[in-house]
Amino acid sequence: MSGLGRVVRAGIARRRAAAVVTCLATLGASAAAVAATALVIASDQPFAHAFAAQHGAELTATFDATTASTEQLAATATANGVTAAAGPFPEAATTPRIQAPGIDVTLPGLTLVGRADAAGPVDDVALISGHWVTGPGQIVLSTQVLEVPLGTTVTFPDAPGAPSLTLVGYAQSVTDSADAWVEPAQASALADPGSPPAYQMLYRFHQGGTDSQMLANRATITDMLPTGALIGASTYLAAQHAAQRDTAPWVPFIVAFGVLALATAVLVITNVVSGAIGTSIFKIGVLKALGSTPAQVVRAFALIALLPSAAGVVLGVILGNVIASPLLHNAEVAYGTGTLSVAGWTDVAIPAAVLALVGLSAVIPALRAGRLSATAALAIGRAPRSGRGRFARRLLAGLPLPQPVGLGLGTPPTRPARYLSIAAALVFGTMAVTFGVGLTASLNDVQRGLHQPDDVDVHVISGQDKASLRDLSASDAAAVEAAISRQSGTAGWYGLTRRQATVLGSGTSVDATLYTAAATSPYQLIDGSWYEGPNQVLVPTGFLNSTGTKVGDSITLVDDTGERATVRIVGEVLDDLSGGGMEVVADAATFPGTQPSLFAVTVKSGVDVTSYLQSLNAGINQYGVSALGNPRHFDNQQILAIDALAFTLTLLVVGTAALGVFNTVMVELRDRIRELGIYKAIGMTPGQTTVMVLTSTLAVGLLAGAIGVPAGIALHHYVIPVMGHAAGTNLPRADVAVFRGLEEVLLGLGGAAIALLAAMAPASWAARLRTATTLRTE
Repeated sequence: MSGLGRVVRAGIARRRAAAVVTCLATLGASAAAVAATALVIASDQPFAHAFAAQHGAELTATFDATTASTEQLAATATANGVTAAAGPFPEAATTPRIQAPGIDVTLPGLTLVGRADAAGPVDDVALISGHWVTGPGQIVLSTQVLEVPLGTTVTFPDAPGAPSLTLVGYAQSVTDSADAWVEPAQASALADPGSPPAYQMLYRFHQGGTDSQMLANRATITDMLPTGALIGASTYLAAQHAAQRDTAPWVPFIVAFGVLALATAVLVITNVVSGAIGTSIFKIGVLKALGSTPAQVVRAFALIALLPSAAGVVLGVILGNVIASPLLHNAEVAYGTGTLSVAGWTDVAIPAAVLALVGLSAVIPALRAGRLSATAALAIGRAPRSGRGRFARRLLAGLPLPQPVGLGLGTPPTRPARYLSIAAALVFGTMAVTFGVGLTASLNDVQRGLHQPDDVDVHVISGQDKASLRDLSASDAAAVEAAISRQSGTAGWYGLTRRQATVLGSGTSVDATLYTAAATSPYQLIDGSWYEGPNQVLVPTGFLNSTGTKVGDSITLVDDTGERATVRIVGEVLDDLSGGGMEVVADAATFPGTQPSLFAVTVKSGVDVTSYLQSLNAGINQYGVSALGNPRHFDNQQILAIDALAFTLTLLVVGTAALGVFNTVMVELRDRIRELGIYKAIGMTPGQTTVMVLTSTLAVGLLAGAIGVPAGIALHHYVIPVMGHAAGTNLPRADVAVFRGLEEVLLGLGGAAIALLAAMAPASWAARLRTATTLRTE
């Protein structure tokens, strides 16, 4: 064993480049596998994991403080079936105003809760950034509200004295129990005028896995309190459904990248090990001549691959955890499910699997070498088989091209298996780049399509109802429309309002979004066309799936006033799924007498929005409405997390493919070092040497690009719709067909670019070699 140990140590020391490539390839494969597996696990029931970790509230209940006392509410913690409870916490309905650089927005209808501590037996709120409130004058916002810098002033203009609070942190409740948190003694003072004082209670139960069980649990709580004490309640089941809908799109693209990363690593590791053994056949013959058995030879060369790989997987696990941490942090915010981490078993199973793969890759070619007799191994040495690729090489060398180019193009046919393996690795690398670019472009197009491109929103400011303009008379609404139209700088506008409606015959409840003066669709169309007048509607995919309808069908809607309208579905639109896709979009004239509750205005290019707002408000404030700037802060944390993961995995796949090219070129140069010396002896310059080496990989890279780009586009066209279906919607064709001719050509050159960059270092090494050194080396 000591003799074989010296063989292993010498084999690693003599081929340091191959050892480094093996280490880095396994590092990349392990890192990609750990990061991808962590995200797959995070996408597998993340709500359940976070719900358990944060002791999420199964029932969030709001009680009228004038009907039930705090003592009575606290006593419900001992109700039959309750396992844990938290509260009562003061709760208030608020309308805060947030002003920051470029942002001036009023947020109506926010639920504010007074909690002195984020932790508790129920609903252990996860602090995402900053710190929890430490006294009056501070506020913590939910990450689901609006992201502005910490330290921003949040004012409550409708509360007595119009108090101002400082934003000190962002937090996330797993069941969205509140939109903001303050010091308990200050909560009631921030309530909107006219809203009743209230308390919030949070509960967990022995049994609460179904809607019927949760209804029974709620009844048990209310039976202990005065009649009418319960104002509102929500269960964790709705939040669980929404979280599962949000996380489902992760799985298809993570699996696609994971397969690409692992397949590339398999090819590179196999190529590295096979190349190392192929260049050591003469040494194997010497070992056999000295008495080594086939089993000893196999063990020795397996260890030559496994030892650098062992170092690589250890480093890969560390890198994978480093990569996964910020991605999981993004996932926490995207999922709204609190703290996520890399599963402990991943750090053990992934290295074991990668080492087993490396061992298998090493043993298979080593077994072939182990079966060779000492005489055959000594005779074969490092020489390629006679005549292999010689005809193709002579043919290419004879083309009317510079001689170094012809010699370089003729190299791959002499080692077809070796170069085909790196071509396959480059195909996977090019596929990863193409898929990553397409994924980012598609998701960004979807993100833009989910938000209406208005610069100014016009809201009501009269009365206590901050969310509706339904009280405006038709004449006032017409006057506001006229003022917006004649305002200098207005490029376009439309009005909208929302009503609750029911689909007659099915009982399905939907949100009806009714537009005024919307000549073109503010939505992205998946199918069909924008309505041309009353009695035509557009619906999202979720509506079609839930009701069993299709574009062209007719339905009857009954709004919340009892008015009926028979309409025809003329289009399918992309929506944000916030209501599960249960929405209808129609002309306001579908329900006569409907007035806009919001005006969305687009200003002309170059117009200063601040000045525009001042001028417009001067003309419309008299009608009880106010114009505010739309900050257009629409960054979706889930899409940002997907983009970050796609970029990271693409780099790992491309880097692994580049390592395969580097190793292959180095092995090839060492195999042909005497031939290289002859070329140098007859006058080949260092520049010509570099051209010859780079050209040998250029054709392989171009071939890989020609195959990899169409394959990557096909993968993109398959995965993106699957991600959409997992989220519960079809996608517009324009958001899937994001590749244009120029992009495809540039991506096609990506394979050649990867190959040339990876071959640059070996080419420079070959160019620097002295003629005498190359002729002496064999």
